[in-house]
Amino acid sequence: MSTLWILLGLFAVLLAFGTPIGAALSLASAFIFIFIDGRPLIILPQKFFNATDSFSFLAVPFFMLAGAFMSDGGVTKRIVDFSMCLVGFLAGGLALVVAMAGMFFAALSGSSAATTAAIGASMINEMEERGYPRDFAAAVVAAGGTVGIVIPPSITMVVYGSIANVGIADLFMAGFAPGICMGVAMMVLSWVFAKIYGYGSAESFSLIRAAKMFLSCLPALLMPVIILGGIYAGFFTPTEAAAVAALYGAFVGFFIYGELKLSDLPKTLYTAAVGTTMIMFVVGGAAVLGHILTNARIPHQLGEAFTQLTDSPVIFLMLLNVMLLFVGTLVNASAAVVILTPILLPVAVNLGIDPLFFGVLMVVNLAIGCITPPVGLDLFVVSSIAGVSIGRVTQKVLPYIGVLVAVLLLVTYVPKIITFMPEGMGYVVKGAYHGG
Repeated sequence: MSTLWILLGLFAVLLAFGTPIGAALSLASAFIFIFIDGRPLIILPQKFFNATDSFSFLAVPFFMLAGAFMSDGGVTKRIVDFSMCLVGFLAGGLALVVAMAGMFFAALSGSSAATTAAIGASMINEMEERGYPRDFAAAVVAAGGTVGIVIPPSITMVVYGSIANVGIADLFMAGFAPGICMGVAMMVLSWVFAKIYGYGSAESFSLIRAAKMFLSCLPALLMPVIILGGIYAGFFTPTEAAAVAALYGAFVGFFIYGELKLSDLPKTLYTAAVGTTMIMFVVGGAAVLGHILTNARIPHQLGEAFTQLTDSPVIFLMLLNVMLLFVGTLVNASAAVVILTPILLPVAVNLGIDPLFFGVLMVVNLAIGCITPPVGLDLFVVSSIAGVSIGRVTQKVLPYIGVLVAVLLLVTYVPKIITFMPEGMGYVVKGAYHGG
């Protein structure tokens, strides 16, 4: 286990100095190769390339591109306006709008940071003008962005499915219910705060206006229907669905809403390219790390340790949640999935836990890490947009972390919340665990 502790120590030191996660993984692994194992360094780039040379990973840049087209093409404003029609008349209407708009935009972007940025740019100033404290508005937006990696299409689920050999379409279908539970829980909490602090409604309800806004949003809202419908109808694979989503996003932005111009194309492509590069660099670095850990028999030793500690899936999942909540404070979701899946999934399967359930549970858990310091990405995004310190946002976001942990416990011990939709589409649960 000494190799593991050296790796973790080097990794932590590099992160502390602000090294990007992918580079930190690669550099720490290179140190082990050279100074501990004494192995040829040429193995490092080979493992890095082999990990990223996968057809399934082509979905990542295409979903990134689809989200960028939708974000830059005028979709955000229409989604916010439609959400305003649906829940703006309730107490704390604007805070509820943030959570609902987050759920809608999550179905287009596949990224929590993109969801947070899109909704925050539209809502924080308006919430402050309506009497909400700016730090509270920023916290609501950050929390609302967490569903971006849970509700499909989720880039983090694509990464997990590619590593764990679990159907990406099944993972997408499984993400709907827990993502909606997260969004509804945050809406309820915002409503409670509105009652306590006297935040009023944003506007009166109008069925006619709601119908008009629904028709305006319909082209954008059709994208997840096209993706999942096309996959399950057999028209295309999940990877091909990502390409279709990108083309559809461009079509909506250029020709239906008309807010995308050719001059915007370089910026949109750059945004998608940067996001893709970050994720794939983490995948490659984590593959090198996994190679070292496998040679040192670390996964086997950890599996034996878990087995000696407990043979109960209920207790294992409790320990898993605690560990992932901690990991999520230090590492972003996709990186944590790449690093931990090869180590923890075999243990989970041996305990009778279905791989699909396990993967979605990991994503829900790590989504909470998006608003947990010190590495909570959504906190940094919203802090930059709102001009509010991360410390102030963190204070206001703590209650939302609490309700999200409650949802996490619910989906952990009521697995049907995750599995009932995939089962309805023909997925066969692999494992004996069906709840505590």
